[in-house]
Amino acid sequence: MNVRRSAAVLAAVAVFGSAAAPAAFADDAPSPSTALPSGLYGKSDPKFDGVFRQSYALLALDTADVRPAQKAVTWLTGQQCASGGFAAYRADASEPCNSKTPVDSNSTAAAVQALAALGGDKSQDKGQDKSLAETVDKGVAWLKSVQNQDGGWGYNPGLPSDANSTGIVVGALAAAGENPADVKSQKGRSAYDALPKLAMDCGKGDGAFGLADAKSGKLSPNADATAAGVLGSLGKGLVVTPGKKSAGGAPKCAKPDTAAQAASNGTGFLLELLGKHDDHLMSAMPGAKDQPDQGNTADAVVALAAAGQSEQAGKSAEWLAKNSAAWAKQSGPAAYAQLVFAAHAAGLDPRDFGGADLVERLTAQGPPPEKGSASDSAADADSDEKKEDGGVSIWWIIGVGMVAGIGIGFLYSANRKKQQP
Repeated sequence: MNVRRSAAVLAAVAVFGSAAAPAAFADDAPSPSTALPSGLYGKSDPKFDGVFRQSYALLALDTADVRPAQKAVTWLTGQQCASGGFAAYRADASEPCNSKTPVDSNSTAAAVQALAALGGDKSQDKGQDKSLAETVDKGVAWLKSVQNQDGGWGYNPGLPSDANSTGIVVGALAAAGENPADVKSQKGRSAYDALPKLAMDCGKGDGAFGLADAKSGKLSPNADATAAGVLGSLGKGLVVTPGKKSAGGAPKCAKPDTAAQAASNGTGFLLELLGKHDDHLMSAMPGAKDQPDQGNTADAVVALAAAGQSEQAGKSAEWLAKNSAAWAKQSGPAAYAQLVFAAHAAGLDPRDFGGADLVERLTAQGPPPEKGSASDSAADADSDEKKEDGGVSIWWIIGVGMVAGIGIGFLYSANRKKQQP
């Protein structure tokens, strides 16, 4: 969510201090040292988010009935390691992965969701692509192989379970035709056992899902983790059709002893936060003033729509339609994708989102779609749109709200432990 806060970049801030922070924390996004593949969406350095932003872009275009360019799909499938896992980005995909390749659950789960939607879902005979189905199967097998004993997932293999990682993996399993409840660890626990443990009690965290402090492991309430936790607890992925409207308004908080109750509590937490800030969420970057967080708000819209809170989901989506243009232009393809997901979940038209055609602007970030797609004309978008993410990169946007409460499950641990290929 919010590109899963895949900010491996945050580890430098959370663990080593600001002096070690990567160039993404400067005013301008770093330029790649080599030319980027023509099939990749976005122009900023993909080191920390290449697979994620590509997956988001492809899934959002599919949601809008646009058939992405084949070379964009091929670029993503080519990033997969032989084990089935995906790293955030591999500059030379011809080189085999090894024990030092930082594969992670978030990149893999995002890729699985995108490729399943594009024809890799083995549970749907119509339109199935055998090659994509094999790629999805390998990705699912890898995710199962790195499941923690508590039933959840951490960002990298071996890290403690967190709500964000567990939530997006549940979405991947569901997208691939798996029943997440049947995917269990050796101790017989599923994601639906892990997620309630990552939810906070009503008195301490107002029912939110929490992120663990890097040193103490203590959970702190977090809106992004809550949106991911709600989706995961409901068995939903990034693409959500508005559910049946809930009766009785905001749910009452109760002990989160089941995934369903944890989702209900998290829904109430999001509703309360949105009510405090005129239908949007605020970021809380340490050392900076609070400011609207469009990415988190988009995630909350999707989660609330899945929970049947269509009224608030619609209000927040309307707020995004009026207040997200500059953010999306600065942030690039993943941000446009998030807005497409939010518009879809709220029943709004992504081609007329506050007067903006999100689909056209997203398409302009990468190769023109296949002929016959609804957005063939997007290839003719203004050249400045094609360079939209050349300013502050998406991994800056996705990271700023997480520094204070970042969990150990989201620390980039390549310098501290070996990951599986």
